[in-house]
Amino acid sequence: MHRCLSFLLIAVAAFGQQARTPTAVGTATAAVSPNSPSVQHWLSTMSQRDRIAQLISMACVGEMPATRSRDFQKFRHWVVDLHIGGMIVNNRVVGGQVRNAEPYAVATFLNRMQRLSRIPLIIQGDFERGPSMRVSGTPKFPYNMAYGASGDIEASRYEGAETAREARALGFHWIFAPDADVNNNPDNPIINIRSYGEDPQVVAAHVSAYIEGAHSDPKNRVLVTAKHFPGHGDTDVDSHLGLGRVTASRERMDAVELVPFKAAIEHGVDSIMTAHLAVPSIEPEEIPATVSPKVITGLLREELGFKGIIVTDAMDMQGLTKLFGPGEASVRALEAGVDVLLMPTDPDVAITAVVNAIKEGRLTRKRIDQSVAKILAAKLHLGLLRQRFVNTENIADSIDNPDADERAQSVANHAVTLLSNQGDAVPLKDPDHSCVVVLTENRYSQQGRQFVLELKQRSPQALQVRVLDPTTPAAELADTVTMASGCKVVVVAAFVTVNAYRGNVALPGEFPNLVRSLIDTRVALTLLSFGNPYLVRSFPNVGSYMATLSTTSSSEIAAAKALLGEIPIKGRLPVSVPGYFKVGDGIQKEVANHD
Repeated sequence: MHRCLSFLLIAVAAFGQQARTPTAVGTATAAVSPNSPSVQHWLSTMSQRDRIAQLISMACVGEMPATRSRDFQKFRHWVVDLHIGGMIVNNRVVGGQVRNAEPYAVATFLNRMQRLSRIPLIIQGDFERGPSMRVSGTPKFPYNMAYGASGDIEASRYEGAETAREARALGFHWIFAPDADVNNNPDNPIINIRSYGEDPQVVAAHVSAYIEGAHSDPKNRVLVTAKHFPGHGDTDVDSHLGLGRVTASRERMDAVELVPFKAAIEHGVDSIMTAHLAVPSIEPEEIPATVSPKVITGLLREELGFKGIIVTDAMDMQGLTKLFGPGEASVRALEAGVDVLLMPTDPDVAITAVVNAIKEGRLTRKRIDQSVAKILAAKLHLGLLRQRFVNTENIADSIDNPDADERAQSVANHAVTLLSNQGDAVPLKDPDHSCVVVLTENRYSQQGRQFVLELKQRSPQALQVRVLDPTTPAAELADTVTMASGCKVVVVAAFVTVNAYRGNVALPGEFPNLVRSLIDTRVALTLLSFGNPYLVRSFPNVGSYMATLSTTSSSEIAAAKALLGEIPIKGRLPVSVPGYFKVGDGIQKEVANHD
């Protein structure tokens, strides 16, 4: 019998006999210790290069390319030749537009990769707002800041449980969520509404509830990840573009940034993701936390006592690549104490560099084996030796969950936050004589469509709506101002989402000038921010200001209903807007009576 197959049979039998241990990987029932005989035996069957490869996860887009295509051959090389340990499913970009994968395409692709892999792959997903971030047809949970505005801790627990259930049904095992960053910098271009807010205790409560929910059902075992350690909320640099810095003192870090991570560890989080940013109060050298022994081993391992899996943020981000090549970055991350290398720019180079580092004495075989044992223990804990494939017959039933849709909509409804209301403009008293200007972020975007649909269904003839994008000609922008000057009320619905590689969370192009021109018409104007709650700082003269703290379709529906007085407005701002609003602000409105 093949040595690997023989071990698989032994490991499956041993899996059910594992004792619980505080250093085990996984927090649900029957967690597996990296020191268990089955893990150590499995480890003994692997070559040094294979052990290193198990620490690498590479990216795919969750669709099945033709077997002769360059993409498929690349994936095959990673899985069949290199024996990488896992894959992360990202969005694909077509014509400048980000698109999610289809559920059956994801399942088919992942099954194909699992069949090619000698050792089961662990599949990861950035599911900060559920699988809908990457897979279409799944419930569209709002951004985390909407949960902070709604004040519903139980909703975060539900989201964790539902995300775990959907993830396993689609073939995912490792969730890169929840976001444990405390967003206390209004100019943060990459965290923003991904955070639950700026109160560390509130963020910690939501993070803890999410973890508990994700671990609540042993039938849907997943690994859960708190990110981005030691806290990415107080920087004004997108780490996709460069090395950010958190200049807070160590005392402030203890009181703010580290609070949610400590709570995550106390609640049994399986993994923690590092941040590519400098933290001078902990690491004096100007290097990313990802490659800092002082941050990873000294702070996270020794001071905070975290025993689980540490995974890097994507290693193709310029916050890391501007300083180190793929080989050196990989070696330094492992030296620092990281276990898993996520998306190194060249996995062949990364593996060879680690092999050479062992030969040179920079790394030891024991150090590598410690991390590999954690990954193998996680795969045993997740049951991947018994079932690594997706049951495609159950996908439709698994992701079609009206209760999850309803819960997502409820959070979006309760998150709508009214912060100023000059002339009691919200809810609209005369919708039929109001104008709505929707500012989207991309010419081909779906943004605003659900919002406009909801409005048009209620005022199909009279309500004037303009949907604009950054490529809209200047003449049309000028005509929009002319149109608005004849309206009784104008609502400017502006979409401003955090996006990698953008570098800011401001309105693009000529949109800021357009909004100022609309304000100058002296028509009563309400600025409705879909996304960035700090947008009002650019328009201090705006009459009324409302925020959804999210850009999902559920938030579009909630905003339309709030504007028309169909739902109460109950949101409380989970961040402060310096010079304008403080944490907890929010004008409360009951359902409007239009009789």
